Amino acid sequence: MFKRSIWTTAMAISLFLGVTAFAQGKVGKRIKDEAEQSSKAAKVLREIMGTPDKEIPEDLLARAECVAVFPSVIKAGFIFGGRGGRGVASCRTGAGWSAPAYFNLGGGSFGLQIGAEATDFVLLFMNSEGLDSLLSNKFTLGGDASVAAGPVGRAAGADTDAVMKAKILSYSRSRGLFAGLELKGVVITPDKSDMRDVYGKGVMTKVVLKEDKAAAPASVREFPETLNRYSARRVKAEK
Repeated sequence: MFKRSIWTTAMAISLFLGVTAFAQGKVGKRIKDEAEQSSKAAKVLREIMGTPDKEIPEDLLARAECVAVFPSVIKAGFIFGGRGGRGVASCRTGAGWSAPAYFNLGGGSFGLQIGAEATDFVLLFMNSEGLDSLLSNKFTLGGDASVAAGPVGRAAGADTDAVMKAKILSYSRSRGLFAGLELKGVVITPDKSDMRDVYGKGVMTKVVLKEDKAAAPASVREFPETLNRYSARRVKAEK
């Protein structure tokens, strides 16, 4: 009887461990794409900040409430064109940068154009109004939120009126060239599918970015960890 009890207990433990490993494997596979998005965004930020005299000014990054990166956004078309891509954002918290939230970027254009081009976009949300735009269900750059081309380089004029008044500063990198860009008419919306995969059903961007109440798997945290590397001074000051 005692041996049978031990055998039954061992079987129950083995079954539990097997189910747990299977569930963890499914979760890991499910968020692989979202982890890659965070990794791509982190890579874009590292490469930009590692370019001498062409990086985002450190004082601007230190003042930003949130940062969003959209890697490899595609602009394509013939006569009628469009722009589309996915990205991640992170906002400041008392302990550093928040877990990443996922967004879609889209917008249309009209004109004589042909071909396709991949561009990286970086957005700095400079104040509470800019943050509120990011936390909304949908907003348009230059429409719902004022946007200005962000200065680049250590000696850039980061105190101009346009920079100081803008809710959002925008940058682009295409074919190796990084520069400020007044990105108007682009629509940004939360990526509900990615958010559900990482955090579960019904978790909103506000919970992740502002309330910092969502636990993010280690595999998706590369982007906020990279932000901590380049903008740690303000975090220390807030402690």
